Amino acid sequence: MSQSRFEGKTAIVTGAAGGFGEAIARRFVAEGGRVVVADIDEQGGGKVVQEIEGAGGEAIFVATDVSLSADWKRLVERTQEAFGGLDVLVNNAGYSHANTPLADLPEEDYDRVFATNTKSVYLSVVHGLALLREGGGVIVNTASIGAIRPRPNVTAYNATKGAVLTMTRGLAGELARDKVRVNAVNPVAADTDFMKGPFGGSSLPDRAREALVNGIPLRRLTEPSDVAAAVLFLASDDACFLTGVCLDVDGGRSIA
Repeated sequence: MSQSRFEGKTAIVTGAAGGFGEAIARRFVAEGGRVVVADIDEQGGGKVVQEIEGAGGEAIFVATDVSLSADWKRLVERTQEAFGGLDVLVNNAGYSHANTPLADLPEEDYDRVFATNTKSVYLSVVHGLALLREGGGVIVNTASIGAIRPRPNVTAYNATKGAVLTMTRGLAGELARDKVRVNAVNPVAADTDFMKGPFGGSSLPDRAREALVNGIPLRRLTEPSDVAAAVLFLASDDACFLTGVCLDVDGGRSIA
C-alpha cells in the first residue's frame, strides 16, 4: 500500500475528535495528506491535532456543530484559508439516541438524530461543493449497517442512515458530471464512545457486546482502523471508477 496516496491533498473529517473520525484523520495524515479535524468536542479535537502536529503532520481543528449551516460555512472557509482548497470531505459525525421504541422516543431526540446524521450531509454539499468541484473531489459518508439490517429500538437512528445511503447514491449521480465522486461506508457496531449513546451514556455492557459479536460472522466488532481503511480506499485514486458505492464494513453481518 502506498503511503503517499494523499500527498498534497486536504481532507475535512467531521466527528474526528475520537472513534472512527480520529482514525480516519490520522490515516489521512499518515498517507501524506493534510486534515481539518471538525468536532463539537473542542478538547478532544484539539488533542488530536496536537498529536498529529507533534508527529510532523499538518492539521487544524475547527469547532463544528454539523447540524448548523453557519458552522459549515465557517468550517469550509477555514479550510480554504489554511490549506487553499478541499479534496476529500468525510461526513463521519453522528449521534444516536438511547435504545428506545420509536413510539417512546422524545421528539427532541428524533429531531437531533436527523439533524446530526442526515441534514449534515446536505449542509456539507451546500457549503463544500464549490471547493470539491475545483479539483474533482470526493465525498465519503459514514452510514451504518443498520441502514440495511436495522435492529429494534434504534429505528430513528437506522432511518437516518438509510437516508444517508439514498443521499449518497443520489448525489453520486448528480455530481458525476462535476467529477466529484460520492461513496459511503456501512460499519457494524464498534466499542467506541459513540456506543454510549444507545446505552444511555454507559460503555457497551458485556451481554450486549456478546449479542452483537454473535451476530457477526467474523466474530468481532468493527475497529476504527477497519473503517479508516475503507474510507481511505474509497477516497483514493485506487477507487477512481467507484461512485455511489456503499461499502459494508461489517464482518459479514449483512449476509448473516
